[in-house]
Amino acid sequence: MERSRKPIANPAVIFQEQFDHWAVLVNLDTAGAVALNPTGVLVWKLLDGQRSVADIAAAVEGHFKNAPDTVAHDVSALLDTLAEEGFIGYEVIREM
Repeated sequence: MERSRKPIANPAVIFQEQFDHWAVLVNLDTAGAVALNPTGVLVWKLLDGQRSVADIAAAVEGHFKNAPDTVAHDVSALLDTLAEEGFIGYEVIREM
């Protein structure tokens, strides 16, 4: 995935955060569901269409003191999975 792309949450997805910092996403378009661990929840909350994949990975790395060296890859892999399942999309930038 291109790290400069800017992911955004699908507005048809319901985000239900649980008491233990985990969350469930339900895609109303597809009836698909996925559970997110606390890292995934942080990633989800950063999906605003303004931050790039690299920005999100840097924010995750800064948030967790003992983040592994694989943070950028892990964030990118999560976003790839969420995109494949229709939970996220990417802001389209049209050039004139």
